[in-house]
Amino acid sequence: MDSKYEYYEKTFDSMIEGIIMVDEEAKIILINRAAREILHLAEAYHTGENVVDIIPNTRLHEVVKNGKAEIDRIQKVGDVRIMTSRVPIFDSDGKVKGAFAIFRDVTEIQKMAEEVTDLKHIRLMLEKIIESTDDAISVADEKGNVMMVNREYTKLTGFNENDVIGKPASIDIAEGKSVHMIIAKEKKPILGHRLKVGPMKKDVIVDASPLFVDKRFVGSVAVVHDVSKIIALSHELEEANRVIRKLNAKYTFEDIVGTGQKMQVAIIQARKVAQTRATVLLRGESGTGKELFAHAIHNASDRANNPFVSVNCAALPEGILESELFGYEEGAFTGAKHGGKIGLLEEADGGTLFLDEIGKMEINIQSKFLRFLQEMEITRLGSTRTRHLDVRIIAATNINLEDAVKSGKFISDLYYRLNVVPINIPPLREREEDIEPLVRHIVRKLNQEYGRNVENISQDALNAIKEFLWPGNVRELENFIARAMINMDIGDKEIKLSSLPSSNLQYKKIELKLEKSTLRSALQSYE
Repeated sequence: MDSKYEYYEKTFDSMIEGIIMVDEEAKIILINRAAREILHLAEAYHTGENVVDIIPNTRLHEVVKNGKAEIDRIQKVGDVRIMTSRVPIFDSDGKVKGAFAIFRDVTEIQKMAEEVTDLKHIRLMLEKIIESTDDAISVADEKGNVMMVNREYTKLTGFNENDVIGKPASIDIAEGKSVHMIIAKEKKPILGHRLKVGPMKKDVIVDASPLFVDKRFVGSVAVVHDVSKIIALSHELEEANRVIRKLNAKYTFEDIVGTGQKMQVAIIQARKVAQTRATVLLRGESGTGKELFAHAIHNASDRANNPFVSVNCAALPEGILESELFGYEEGAFTGAKHGGKIGLLEEADGGTLFLDEIGKMEINIQSKFLRFLQEMEITRLGSTRTRHLDVRIIAATNINLEDAVKSGKFISDLYYRLNVVPINIPPLREREEDIEPLVRHIVRKLNQEYGRNVENISQDALNAIKEFLWPGNVRELENFIARAMINMDIGDKEIKLSSLPSSNLQYKKIELKLEKSTLRSALQSYE
């Protein structure tokens, strides 16, 4: 009998499925090697123990009680998922004498199934998101073949899914190069790409980005903007924007807070140049107050009662910026406004045009703008008539224009035309003496905006603010003070250290620790 049992035991141990057998009292009479490995049971477990003590959520004892088999059930035992079948064992009289379970580890299979389900769910979500947008979208694989397009894409191009899916992305291009094909070669994003698409040769602007999974290029996604829609939307805002642009500049030199030497040099330069008609180039990091200086220069000039017009060169696509600057005649392009439109340069006639982020202006527009500076004449798009203008130019940049000239991204002649009077506005980290008056100025301003009555800021709070480097300069400081005032209880009249947002201060603590560590190392080396 023992040898026969050993034979059965060895046979069961050679199987890849786990097997557990119990008697009529649910005590284990056999458990094979695979069962121990799957369930992470030590060899110390022996027969005679109750199966519930070994596997708390087992149902073998229930099968013994009711005599009913349970087939292909998923069960979780610890971190393991198994698929198990539990079968009662009957004697010759039909009485239940025990039961056995045969099972296998399906943890990885279950994970794979869940991942496949998740992928399907993600794809469905992605399709819903793409369909819900008002922009035309196309997705291509790593070879530039179209994988997915949305409804807006088919409306814009005139092609349906069957026309393009699985085919090269160049199939919808009437004039120009496919961004998907370009990205498939260069693996870099493309912004503001002009094309004509579909049988009707619709004018579009395309923004596209490469897609990477685990650092491997897998394709690209493109958002296609209908130029006629962009122009139509800009027309809806045009009248309101025109009124805003034609308002006199809001700020004066009295609004500029700065007593430090570098800031005073900039203010003195700006006051002097305001009395002339010279072109000014304001240089400084983002958030330093370049637009504030532009307003102040205009208001201190003999043009103060004439228009002050501003435009951010980085905020408008290439085609739109050109038509906004120079204007256009009716029929100049698809979507052109009935009756045409005067440009910003004409709006600023007799006054000042402030060009923010001039370094982001496209090369072809730079050439046209350079001709304007040389001749002080413009020709609207779609027209042959030249118009002489009297416009003072103030430009601003946060990039190194000299490097841009060297790399061919900025025309050298335009640089020299703009750089007549350069004014460098220092970053806030070089103006520690200005931080306290700036904070108090910002508090007074925000009191009016938020309906608060904050009268003071504690010395601890001021000291903490002075320790931070403010990479976002005055703009970041203003946002920081705004959050601090929002954190205060209504009725509080003093900004305390506890009111300050913690993220900036925590960053500064880490920074100071690094500085101290570096200093300590340097001193040790010196000694």
